[in-house]
Amino acid sequence: MADAVSALKEEIAHCRRCPLHCAATQAVPGEGPADAAIMLVGEQPGDAEDLAGRPFVGPAGQLLDRALAEAGLDRDRLYLTNAVKHFKYEPRGKRRIHQKPNAGEVQSCKWWLNREIALVRPRLIVALGATAAGALSGRAVSVTKERGPMSFGEAQGFVTVHPSFLLRLPDESAREREYRNFVSDLGRVRKE
Repeated sequence: MADAVSALKEEIAHCRRCPLHCAATQAVPGEGPADAAIMLVGEQPGDAEDLAGRPFVGPAGQLLDRALAEAGLDRDRLYLTNAVKHFKYEPRGKRRIHQKPNAGEVQSCKWWLNREIALVRPRLIVALGATAAGALSGRAVSVTKERGPMSFGEAQGFVTVHPSFLLRLPDESAREREYRNFVSDLGRVRKE
């Protein structure tokens, strides 16, 4: 199974299914054990992930690592991936500012996500944010209204916020409250 996941990563590295590959540095496949019980799915790689070629290594990934540790989950035992495999951004001076992928881009990458799920066969898939939840469920999802357990077809799932949401909250007390809610969600994931 590990060989199949490794081969899939190589295929993803050469993806040309949508125009996002043109501006991105590289595709960012998922990573983690081929037999992971839990898969975390985010929206897309960010700037740091695009440069490193690994998911969740930037500021949101560092926040995720902290929350996982507080919730008693070991990142090394999870499979982490994104609904979209290339970084979509708008250049502003020397910075690359994240842009939300559109429905067509998400749909183009769903083929890869479905293959990752089929190979890893996790017992639980955690959607981090609305884009991931929408890619997994095939419909628009409101994280604030549907946060918690959710089925993704035949797969058992769970919906929570994306850690980047926490980074964008301007109010420190709201950020701390939402971070605690996020850690609580991850604690529930550990027990599911």
